[in-house]
Amino acid sequence: MEAAKQKRVNVEKAQNFMRQYRDPESRELKKLSAHQFMDVWSHYDKDGNGFIEGTELDGFLREFVASANPTEVNSEALTDEMLDELKSCFLEAYDDNQDGKIDIRELAQLLPMEENFLLLFRFDNPLESSVEFMKIWREYDSDNSGYIEADELKNFLRDLLKEAKHNNDVSEERLIEYTDIMLQVFDANKDGRLQLSEMAKLLPVKENFLCRQVFKGAKNLTKEDIESVFSLYDRDNNGSIENEELRGFLKDLLELAKKDYDAQDLKDFEETILQGVGYKDGKISRKELTMILLTLAKIPPNEQ
Repeated sequence: MEAAKQKRVNVEKAQNFMRQYRDPESRELKKLSAHQFMDVWSHYDKDGNGFIEGTELDGFLREFVASANPTEVNSEALTDEMLDELKSCFLEAYDDNQDGKIDIRELAQLLPMEENFLLLFRFDNPLESSVEFMKIWREYDSDNSGYIEADELKNFLRDLLKEAKHNNDVSEERLIEYTDIMLQVFDANKDGRLQLSEMAKLLPVKENFLCRQVFKGAKNLTKEDIESVFSLYDRDNNGSIENEELRGFLKDLLELAKKDYDAQDLKDFEETILQGVGYKDGKISRKELTMILLTLAKIPPNEQ
């Protein structure tokens, strides 16, 4: 009984999940289908938190390297020193936001995948700000439910692929498959739809400008800093922040307070944050923006 148990443990240790995706002769990685890529992601993101990090990343790198060997090499053959050096080089090459962990978009850069699905993770022109994000949200939340449901997500993916490929050769069946997989990846609370914070992970902006260190201390905030923020959100240059501009600004502010949020959270936050500046006309002036940023800068970082 004990011998059988030990044998099973040894077999499990010797198994290498990545080996099945390499060509037996060339040892090169095969092109992964959308479902295969999802299988790889799910296998290594064992805690389902949306990142491959810590021991998960160690395990992935060990198996990734060992799978390239034509013989059955145990992934533990990679020494700790070799692993540390490999991890450093790997993160430098693929960890775009330098947070020490790999998200699904970064993994997509490493693994060969079918072209259409890969395009959903690669944007030639990342969104400049959350203003553009909120405009897209308004366009695809066609029923104004405050969520992107499966059909709305499918329409978004169809248009995204059409723009990337400049044609419309993705079948309806494949679009349904992609929609299902993207929901598996980004629908963190598994309610079958995407809330604001989940869609923001699928369609990220270049940077939340308000996360910069300069906004953490009022004494460091200059007139130029405030003007930069105002210009970032006043996209039509009409001298006020309104409509999607306002919602984009509030979305970025809300992200400083919580990671998971939906449209109702944004609406409630809008009412709360703007009461203090006498907001009544649906617009924010430079003076009102200055008041909000100065208030934000005075809040200790652990309370934001």
